[in-house]
Amino acid sequence: MADAPATSTPTSVQETVVRTVKAAGAAIAQLAGGFVTAVQALGVLFLLAVTAVTAVVGVGLLLAPLSLRALHALAGRERARLDRAGAEVIAPEPPPTRLRLALTDATTRRELRWTARHASLGLLLGFLGVVLPLSAVRDSTFPLWWKLLPEGGTSTSIGIGSAHSWLDALAVLPLGVGWIAIMLGLSPVMARLQADPGRRLLAAGPDVDLSLRVAELTATRAAALDAHAIELRRIERSLHDGTQNRLVTVTVLLGAARRQVARDPDAADELLERAQSAAEHALAELRSVSRSILPPVLDDRGLAGALSGLAAECAVPCRTDVDVPQRCAASVEATAYFVVAEALTNIAKHSGATRATVTVRARGGRLLLLVEDDGRGGADEDGGSGLTGIRRRTAALDGTLRVTSPRGGPTRLEAELPCG
Repeated sequence: MADAPATSTPTSVQETVVRTVKAAGAAIAQLAGGFVTAVQALGVLFLLAVTAVTAVVGVGLLLAPLSLRALHALAGRERARLDRAGAEVIAPEPPPTRLRLALTDATTRRELRWTARHASLGLLLGFLGVVLPLSAVRDSTFPLWWKLLPEGGTSTSIGIGSAHSWLDALAVLPLGVGWIAIMLGLSPVMARLQADPGRRLLAAGPDVDLSLRVAELTATRAAALDAHAIELRRIERSLHDGTQNRLVTVTVLLGAARRQVARDPDAADELLERAQSAAEHALAELRSVSRSILPPVLDDRGLAGALSGLAAECAVPCRTDVDVPQRCAASVEATAYFVVAEALTNIAKHSGATRATVTVRARGGRLLLLVEDDGRGGADEDGGSGLTGIRRRTAALDGTLRVTSPRGGPTRLEAELPCG
């Protein structure tokens, strides 16, 4: 027992390093995507400025619809980018493209404010997100290719110094390590700073008509009722087709054994043995049904332990990476357990994969689930793969589900739930 902490420490450090590298990689990808939309925002801002300046001579009035459509299209593209990176940004109703209506439209004004911020701060952060990894690679590998530089070429990515010897080339290496440290430590913060204006200004605001939200909640309620009805039918079918039939068998065997006791005790003993076996099977099925309603392992071991158990039982080698510091609501944990269980069942049955990965994170009051495999892909909700049930389960908790499964693979199932 005394050796346990020593053996677990390297694993803990390794997991921390892997999480840090993954978070930095995802943040760099988000910053690069934000850099693209920031450049487009700068172009839209220039077009809007030209429209405003030339409006006094009438040309701007002709450009206004085009400028507004470009603004709204860019805002929609940014919402889609933010959706892929994290929580869904609920879009407001389509804003107007006529100048007179746009001047008093709250959504248009919020999009204009976002465009100005994204074209300035967002552009700077995105540029740093692109330059940092390039500088890190350049400076950390400089000793490998410094002799290929032309005479008098600068040694570092910041344009200072020139290498004339191996010592000069090796002196650049700490700068590359510094870029890597900055990238690992600051890129997630930079990504959040870049995305924050979009999440605040491009989402449906409190002054926007709530009909969209009402419609969404109505659909969510319908999905919850459907999921509940389907679950009741599944439990009823399991009890009727499995447990009930076995209990009937037990009753029949006990009756036959009772009649055989006086005539043939050996035959009666055999019947009693069969009845006991059927009763044990019925008890096992009852336990299985009760566990599917709310798995006891969630109470005993928490979400991380429950998912580790699912991964251990999966027919495909599966690795779990769970970072949920605090317990979520019981309904949320049960839904997360169901989503992962159904996803791993699909992988084992349909994907032909050789490995699978389950990643769970709790961020900003949301529980993020990611199930990946290296199978053949082509998952289809209409093909009886269980994805419809997963979508209904997540919708019942006001969650979202995104499935990416191109032909040839890989397949990514991303679910997001409120922590409750």
